[in-house]
Amino acid sequence: MKLDQLITEIKALEDVSTFSKHEQLVQGIINALDQKILVRGDALPSVNRMIKEIGFAGETIAKAYKELVSRGILESKNRKGYFVATEDTEQHLRVCLLLYAFDTFQETFYQSFRNKLGENIQLDLFFHHNNFAVFENTINNIKGKYGMYVIAPIDLPESIPLVAQFPMNKLLIVDRQLNLTEEHSYIVQEFKESSYNAFVELAERIKEFEEFVFFFKQKSAEPNDVMDSFQRFIKDYDVNGVIKSKYELGSIAPNKVYFTIHNLELWEILKDSKIKGLKPGKDLGILSHNDDNIKEIIFDGITTFSIDFAQMGEMAAEFVLFRKPIQHIMKNTLIRRNSL
Repeated sequence: MKLDQLITEIKALEDVSTFSKHEQLVQGIINALDQKILVRGDALPSVNRMIKEIGFAGETIAKAYKELVSRGILESKNRKGYFVATEDTEQHLRVCLLLYAFDTFQETFYQSFRNKLGENIQLDLFFHHNNFAVFENTINNIKGKYGMYVIAPIDLPESIPLVAQFPMNKLLIVDRQLNLTEEHSYIVQEFKESSYNAFVELAERIKEFEEFVFFFKQKSAEPNDVMDSFQRFIKDYDVNGVIKSKYELGSIAPNKVYFTIHNLELWEILKDSKIKGLKPGKDLGILSHNDDNIKEIIFDGITTFSIDFAQMGEMAAEFVLFRKPIQHIMKNTLIRRNSL
């Protein structure tokens, strides 16, 4: 019964001269949704069944289904066909955003991205926490269900075939680069030279202290390029530097510069400096990676080097809205404040 009613809605648009067959099929399905002929969860006829019922080419039918998937109205389930995902026919696009975690700077990116997208776009947010199994499962669960994909990948060779499954015109890589095809779009960070240049700008100040301590955890989400830059810097500028895997609570000491990428580690360092009466920028130095509003305010300001995550969010949203290919590398810049 539903199939007959759906076909009637599609054929009712045959006399609309401005409609192509593809547009006739899209609008016919939308009209069926608006009239509650189709509801959420209903299966659409297979492409072969639609060929038999309305006589359109299979390519035309598949194109119409894929457009409705990109709007978030339909979803594709592997080997099961197409299903109604929502009855909101005003939903123009369904976007998937896959990030590392919801840290403060990631929140800045998200809010900028969300605001720039505007209304009538459904945005679903996922996190992989730099866990490859989670990343792989998420990729397998989201593919074919969205019109656009914005992904912050795990920088591993195994990630490449997973991400390469998505059509290049629907995929944007953000934050970390992957060695995909030359045509794929990305807005990513550059770490090696940016980090080194930040250290060089701070060299005179760093050399006022006895030791430069960098907390870096191997095989984590932290970029190896930053570690390489640190090692290059302390060698080039004859700085007494050391890399430690983590900050030990209570180990804060005067006359050292502490550099961490993790915010939780930064908060521990600041708390211990307060407990021991050590003033950042005077008794010790503190440097952090990835800027946010809190670091501008606390302890009279924390020196950071960072990209502009709000700008990255806006640029990513523009790619989603206008589908214009982009290949942009954002450089970290030093933001000097009182802590160093």
